[in-house]
Amino acid sequence: MTLLVVGSTAFDTIETPHGKAEKCLGGSSTYFSLAARLFTSVRLVSVVGQDFPDAHRKLLADRGVDLDGVETKPGKTFAWHGRYSADMNSRETLDVQLNTFGDFEPKVPQGFRDSPFVFLANGAPATQLSVVEQMDAPRFVVADTMDLWIETARDGLLALLQRIDGVIVNDGEVKQLTGKSNLIAAGKAALELGPKLVIVKKGEHGCFVFSNFFHYALPAYPTEHVVDPTGAGDSFAGGFMGYLANCDQLSLANMQRAVAYGTVTASLTVEGFGVDRLAHADRGMVERRFGELMQFVSGV
Repeated sequence: MTLLVVGSTAFDTIETPHGKAEKCLGGSSTYFSLAARLFTSVRLVSVVGQDFPDAHRKLLADRGVDLDGVETKPGKTFAWHGRYSADMNSRETLDVQLNTFGDFEPKVPQGFRDSPFVFLANGAPATQLSVVEQMDAPRFVVADTMDLWIETARDGLLALLQRIDGVIVNDGEVKQLTGKSNLIAAGKAALELGPKLVIVKKGEHGCFVFSNFFHYALPAYPTEHVVDPTGAGDSFAGGFMGYLANCDQLSLANMQRAVAYGTVTASLTVEGFGVDRLAHADRGMVERRFGELMQFVSGV
C-alpha cells in the first residue's frame, strides 16, 4: 500500500571521526523515503529552495519516490551542520538555517490524501496535526517528535497523540513526556496519552515497543563500522513503516518483523555519510541482514 511522509528535506554538513561531508542530501523525510522505498511506494510532501539541485530530485525519483508534493519556494533549502563525538553517541549542532522550511505549511496534494499509511517526520505538533486533518481516512498514522516540542508545545503534542496510532521517541524523550524515570513505566504511561503504539529508540542498544497488547524489545543490528549516525532514526522509521505498508494486516507478528526491518535498514544508513549508503541499498541487502539479526537474537 502507499505510504505518505511529510517532513524536512535538507542539506547536511556532517563531521565525524571518519571525516567530513559537506552539503549532503539530508532531512528527515529524505532518509525516511529512501528507507521506505525498499518495501513500498512512497509519496513525499516537503519544501525546498531554488538552490535544490536536479541531481537530488533525480536520485529520489529514480528510486520510486513520488515528488509531486515537494514544493519549491524562493530562497534556500533548509541546512544543518553537526559534529559527532569520538564515540558518536552524542553530537553538537554547529549551525541551523531553516530557510524555506522555517514557515513550512504542508499542502498534501489531492491525489495523496487517500494514502492509507502516513508518517509525520519530526516537526511542530501543530504542523503535524494539520497533515492529519488533510487526509481522507488513513489506516495507520505514526509521528516522530523530540524534546523541543515536549518542552515548548506540550499541549499541541498531547492533542496530536489523541489523533494518531503511534509515536516514535528516544528514551530521554519518553521520560520527559510522561514524567516517569523508569523506561518501562514511561512507555506504559505514554500509551495512556492516546497512541496505540509507542516505539522507544535506544540507539546502538536497539529499541523497545509498547502497546496495550504486547511489549517487545530488540537489540540493534551489530554494525562494526559506523561512519555517520545521521538519519538512523528516520531510516528505522522508514523501514518499519515501509514494511508494514506492504503487509496484508497489522498483526502482532508483522509489527515485530517491521521493527526488525527498521533496525536493519538503519544499520545500512550509518555505514556511509549522509544518504549515500541507503540510496544504493537494495532489498536483498536488507533481507540478508534481517536473517542475520534473527539468527543473532535466537542464538541458533
